Amino acid sequence: MGRNLYILAATLGLFALVSCGLAYTNVAQQPGSPGDASLWRTTGLCLFVLALLIALAGILSSLFEQAERRAEDARRRGRQRPN
Repeated sequence: MGRNLYILAATLGLFALVSCGLAYTNVAQQPGSPGDASLWRTTGLCLFVLALLIALAGILSSLFEQAERRAEDARRRGRQRPN
C-alpha cells in the first residue's frame, strides 16, 4: 500500500509543479484562460501540501508494515525455540 501512496504523491507533486509553472507563463494572463495567476499558484500550493501529506501517510504505512513483519518474525522464532 505504501508504494501506491508514493505514486499518488508523485503524481500530485507533478500536477503541483505544472500548476505553478502555468502561473508564471503567459497562459494564465490570456483572455478566456481558466483563472488568473494567483489561482494557479494557490492550486499548485494546495496540491503540493496534499502530496506531502500523502507521502507522509506512505512513509508511516511502510514503517508500520515493517514493524508488524518484524514482530511476526519474532513471535515465530519464539515459538520454534522451545521445541
